Amino acid sequence: MITAEQRRSSTHERFREQVRGDVKGVALSQLAAGGPQSISLNAIAKELGVSGPALYRYYAKRDDLLDDIVIDAYHDLRDAMDQAVVATTDLPDPAERMRELARAYRRWALEHPHRYELLFKPLFPGYDAHGEPIAEASAMLIGPALGLLGDGGTRSRLDARPEDVDHVVRVWSRLHGIVSLEIGGTYAAMDVDADELFATEMESVTARLARPSTVQQGRAVPSGD
Repeated sequence: MITAEQRRSSTHERFREQVRGDVKGVALSQLAAGGPQSISLNAIAKELGVSGPALYRYYAKRDDLLDDIVIDAYHDLRDAMDQAVVATTDLPDPAERMRELARAYRRWALEHPHRYELLFKPLFPGYDAHGEPIAEASAMLIGPALGLLGDGGTRSRLDARPEDVDHVVRVWSRLHGIVSLEIGGTYAAMDVDADELFATEMESVTARLARPSTVQQGRAVPSGD
């Protein structure tokens, strides 16, 4: 039986999460308008119609709020990647599954450029972008790709083959470079077709992946398709 105290505690927690969600929503608007340095707890409190001290009960300082926003972004990007893995379960070609995973990654980044840049750019001097909670969230991103090279399930670098980790890091490095330049407007300024470049680069970086049925004695052979 739920006691009155438990009900009060549950209601309080729901209210707390609602307020934190409202705060993060305003902070994301500030982020999109002026970058991470434009995020201000006092300005958020004013927009929400509460006092600064009242808001500090939820976030004692701006860095705490930024930590939450960064971790949320990692989780959202990971969710998009997980959905791509599930959607391609029936594809027999691991290279194509990896490319679809890369497409999901790029798609999320282009839809959320300000949040994507939070993950991979220094926010401002003094901010610790490598604290334990953020490091744990960051480490999640490698799991879906490692799973494609293993048994199809989510894996971590701790239980993956070193050669698989190496390959995923190479794919990720190439992918991140392309996405970062695209978000920064470099390709548009150079009149480069970003879609074509992305497709070509992902084809190249995943080329070593072959259907299991087409690999024999360490070399690729025709599959008969």
